[in-house]
Amino acid sequence: MAKKDYYELLGVSKSATPEELKKEYRKLAIKYHPDKNPGDAEAEAKFKEIAEAYSVLSDPDKKARYDRFGHEGMGGASGFGGGGVNMEDIFSQFGDIFGDGSPFGSFFGGGGRSGGGRKAVRKGSDLRIKLKLNIEEIANGVEKKIKVKRYVSCKTCSGNGSKHGTSLQTCGTCNGTGQLRRVQQTMLGQMVTTNTCHTCNGEGKIVMDRCETCFGEGRTLEEDLISIKIPAGVAEGMQLSMSGKGNVPSRGGVAGDLLIQIEEEEHPTLKRDGNNIIFDLPLNFVDAILGKEVEIPVISGKVKINIKAGTQGGEVLRLKGKGLKDINGYGIGDQLIYVNLYTPKSVSSEERTILEKLRDSPNFEPKPGNDSKSIFDKMKDFFN
Repeated sequence: MAKKDYYELLGVSKSATPEELKKEYRKLAIKYHPDKNPGDAEAEAKFKEIAEAYSVLSDPDKKARYDRFGHEGMGGASGFGGGGVNMEDIFSQFGDIFGDGSPFGSFFGGGGRSGGGRKAVRKGSDLRIKLKLNIEEIANGVEKKIKVKRYVSCKTCSGNGSKHGTSLQTCGTCNGTGQLRRVQQTMLGQMVTTNTCHTCNGEGKIVMDRCETCFGEGRTLEEDLISIKIPAGVAEGMQLSMSGKGNVPSRGGVAGDLLIQIEEEEHPTLKRDGNNIIFDLPLNFVDAILGKEVEIPVISGKVKINIKAGTQGGEVLRLKGKGLKDINGYGIGDQLIYVNLYTPKSVSSEERTILEKLRDSPNFEPKPGNDSKSIFDKMKDFFN
C-alpha cells in the first residue's frame, strides 16, 4: 500500500511555517490520541501516520529530501523506521508539543510527571557513515553488508547495568522522578525550578552492584554487521536512514539511527546528468563522412551503434532507456552520446598529399544553409 503524502496527512501546504506545522500536528494528535480513542486501532494507526509525517516535515534536512525525492528518497529517514513505529518513540520525540497544560501533557512526559505519567524514553546517538557506490549499483539498486562499531545493549545484564541484571534501586534523592524541584519565594511570588537529579543523572534509578561486563553502563561497543538496501536512482549527497541501528543509550532506551550518506564513484568514461548518462564519442572525420559501426560503453556493459554517413560534429545521439531509474518511479533516463570530431595535430607527408587533393574538392567546401544549425540550436532542439 502506497504511503500517503505527508503534507496531505497534516493538512498543510509546502510553504507552511514551523509554527503552522506544529499547530496542525498538535490538533490532529489530540484528535487521534490513544487516550482519547481507547481500543481504536484505526485511530492509533492515524496517530502514528501523522507523527511520522511531522517528524519529517519538522526537520529541515528530512523535509528537503522529501520535497525532492518523495517517500523513496527517505529510506526510512522518518526516525520511526518505516514500520517500526511505536508509541514510546513518538512520546519521547514530541513530548514538548503537549507540555503546555494539555490534558495529555503528563502522558507525553510534558507538563507534570506526576500521576503515573509515562516517562520520556531516552534515545541514543545517531551514527553517520559514507557509502560509495558505482554507477551500476546506483542504476540497479544494491544490498550492502557493512561492519559498524556501535553501542549495543549489554547481554550480561540485559542493559540495566547491574550485576546479573538484578533490579535497580530507586533513587532516594529524587524518589525515582529523575528531577529535583525547588521552590523559591521572590518579590514576584513563588518561583519553581526543576533540575536533573545529580545523584541518578535523571534516570530515577541507581546501580548498586555494577555489571562486570559493561561496568554499569548497560551497553558495550561491538562490531555489528548491518545489511543496507539501497534503492535504484540514489544520488551523490543523498542521505538515507535506518532507524534503530545507531547507538543505544546507557542503561535503557531506544537506539539512535544509522545515517548513510551516498557518494558516487567516478566512472572512467560515463558521466551522470540527473537520470541521464553522458558519453563523449571521439570520431575521426573519415568515419563521420562514410559512417561506421562503433562500440560504446553503457551502464550494463557495451553496445554497438551505427554512425550514419555524414554525421556532423556536435550531434547528440540518444539511446532510450539506457540511463538511470528515477528514485520516485518516474521512468528511466537515456544515454546521450555527444559526437566530437577528432582532428589530428600532425599528419604524415602521405596523409598531407591526400588531404591537399581533398581540400579543393567541391564536396569538401562548407555549404551553410537553412538546414545547417549551430551546436547551440541543435542542443535546444534536442531537449525541447
